[in-house]
Amino acid sequence: MPQHHGKRFKKLAEGFDTKALFAAPEAISLVKKNANAKFNETVEVHVRLGVDPKKGDQSVRGTVLLPHGTGRTVRVIAFAKGDKAKEALEAGADKVGDQDLIDTVKAGFSDFDVAVATPDMMAQLGKELGRVLAQKMPNPKAGTVSANIGAAIRDIKAGKVEFRLDKAGIIHTIVGKADFDEQHLVENVATLLDAIVRAKPSSSKGTYLRSVTLTSTMGPGVKVDPNRVKTTA
Repeated sequence: MPQHHGKRFKKLAEGFDTKALFAAPEAISLVKKNANAKFNETVEVHVRLGVDPKKGDQSVRGTVLLPHGTGRTVRVIAFAKGDKAKEALEAGADKVGDQDLIDTVKAGFSDFDVAVATPDMMAQLGKELGRVLAQKMPNPKAGTVSANIGAAIRDIKAGKVEFRLDKAGIIHTIVGKADFDEQHLVENVATLLDAIVRAKPSSSKGTYLRSVTLTSTMGPGVKVDPNRVKTTA
């Protein structure tokens, strides 16, 4: 279905060449300039990869701790027992429990962004909350299943983001807020793309970073030249 944009969006898109490829600092400057909604917009990145998402050996998924965080307050619940439950609370988890928390979520509680768990809770979670949690199910690849649950929670609260390839071969995630310092956004983008490059499947051939687009919540997309993004990989 074609997207229908309002006058504000069209006017912003007319202010620059939407087909041009920009260096990351230029792109971020444009995104910040166009983020003029009445709230502090989130800065998003959309990365098209040269992989086949239908092939299991070409899936791309991981986590990365952004150096300047995301600007979001992340609500974390933790499934843990005993000392690990205490550790989770001390690390800043918003809600902690084992069977009692499972029952709470079963009853409809969904006021959280991320669920974490200790490994010993996973069999119980899979059995009782597999369908309920769905995409929010704790997963070792996402760093949300950990024996060191305190560190996992602190990282998430500090700005750890998950990236995952969708069915169209695109990764969608966030890199901060529109009111962030330009250089901080540049560093967050470079750190994310570095992690995505490091996660490149060995079976992937040809151009890996096909396209990189930055946008704010209500703004038009600005294309970034993948060859002008500094990554260390």
